[in-house]
Amino acid sequence: MRALKTTALVIGAGPGGYTAALRLAQHGVATTLVEQEALGGTCLNVGCIPSKALIHASETVHRLRTLSSDRSGGISVSDVSCDAAALSADRQRIVARLNQGVRHLLKRARVTVLSGRATLRNATTCRVTGPDGEVDVSTEHLVIATGSEPVPHPTISFGPRVLSSSTALALTEIPKSLAVVGGGYIGVELGTAFAKLGTRVAIIEAGERLLPSYDDDLVRLVNARLGELKVAVRTGCRAEAYDERSGQVSATGNDGVRSTLTSEFLLMTIGRRPRSDGIGLEHLGLRMRGAAIAIDERCQTSMRNVWAVGDVTGEPMLAHRATAQADVVADAIAGRPALFDKRAIPAICFADPELVQVGLPSHERKLRFPDAVVGQFPFAANGRAMTRHDDRGFVRVTAHPKTHAILSIEAVGAGVSELAAAFALAIEMGARLEDVAATIHAHPTLGEAFPEAAFKALGTPLHV
Repeated sequence: MRALKTTALVIGAGPGGYTAALRLAQHGVATTLVEQEALGGTCLNVGCIPSKALIHASETVHRLRTLSSDRSGGISVSDVSCDAAALSADRQRIVARLNQGVRHLLKRARVTVLSGRATLRNATTCRVTGPDGEVDVSTEHLVIATGSEPVPHPTISFGPRVLSSSTALALTEIPKSLAVVGGGYIGVELGTAFAKLGTRVAIIEAGERLLPSYDDDLVRLVNARLGELKVAVRTGCRAEAYDERSGQVSATGNDGVRSTLTSEFLLMTIGRRPRSDGIGLEHLGLRMRGAAIAIDERCQTSMRNVWAVGDVTGEPMLAHRATAQADVVADAIAGRPALFDKRAIPAICFADPELVQVGLPSHERKLRFPDAVVGQFPFAANGRAMTRHDDRGFVRVTAHPKTHAILSIEAVGAGVSELAAAFALAIEMGARLEDVAATIHAHPTLGEAFPEAAFKALGTPLHV
C-alpha cells in the first residue's frame, strides 16, 4: 500500500472539484485530486454537455423536417434522416474532447490525480481504492466536491427501460415513446429533445405546473410549444408503477383519479440529491442540512480544515455555482481574502423556448418590492429575432422603485441563454436601469432587447 502526503486533497473532479484543484495548484499549493469515475463529473460526462448536444441535434433535425412551413424563409428540405447511433457517438466525441482537456490542464498544473473511491477516516486522512490498488493520503486541507445523484423514486426502480437522465443520454436508438416523470428543467429539456426527434412523449408532474422554479409568464410559452410538439402533459399527477414488459405506467392524480398510459421507456427526473453517503463523512461529524454539507460564506464546513463546494452543499445545484465556490475555497486555503458573496447566479432552462432568470426569484421580489419598476420588451419588435424566424418571448427587467438598481432580469426566447452573462454582470456590478439604457448594444442582436426593456421601465420606450 502506498502512502502520499499532500497539502490539499480534493474529492470529486466535477466542475467544482477540478476547478478547486487547478486554482490551488496555481496558488502553489500541493494538490491531490481523487475521482472514482470520469474527470469532469456528471456535468461534463453524463449531464450538461451531452444533453445540450442532444438538444442541438434534435432542434436541427426538427427545423429541417419543418422547413416547408410559412416561416421557412423560402427554404425547403426533403428526406431528412436521423441516425441515433451516430448522434450518440458525436456526443461521446464532444465529451471525450472536453475530458481530455481537463486531464491536460491538471497535468500541466502538476495536480496529482488518483483514480478510485475515496473513503475518509478523519479530517486529515483518506484511503483511495482504485484499479492500481490502495493509497493512504494524508492532507492538511480537505475539499469535498462529490456532487449529486438522481433522487430514486419511492416505488419505481431504475432498470433497462426505467432511465435516469444519464442512461437516457446514452441511448443509441430513438424511442418510439417516452414517459417522463418529473416536470423540472431536466425532464422538460430531455422530453422536448426526444419529441423533436419523433418520439411520442408524455410528461407526468406531481405539482400543479411544469418548471415550478420559473416565473409563470416564462413557462406559459414553453407549455404552448410542448402543445405544438404534441407532448402530453399531466400535471397534478403522480406515477406509481411501471411494468417494463407491457410498458404500462400507472398514475394517480391529486384528485384521486387513477389512469394509465403505455410507453416504451420511462425517464425518471424527479430531482437530484447531494452525494454525501459512502465517503466516510460520519467520521468527521460535520454539521449537515439534511443530506447537504453546511458551509459558511467561505465554503468552510464546521471543521476548520474541511471545505465543500458544489451540489454536495445543496441548492442551487448548478455547475457555474460550483466553479465560483471553488475559486473562493482555493483563495481561502492559500491565505487570500475570500468570500462567496454573489449577487446573481443565473438559472437557465434549455427548453423551447429557452428560459433565463437572474437575481431575486419572482416570488421573493414581489413580496419584498411590490412597487418595483418593471420594463418588458418583446422579441416580436426585435429585428434579429425576426431574421431568425423566431420572435417568441421577451426580456423583462425589474428594478428598485427608488434607486433603479436592477433586482432581477428574466427572459424567454430562442437563444436567450447567451444573454445570461450580460444579465448577471449587470446585477453583479450594481447596475441601474440608466446604466443599461446608456450602454451601447450592437444592432441587430437579441441583446438589444435588454436596454429596450430598461427604457420601458424608465418610461421612455423606443421601439414599443
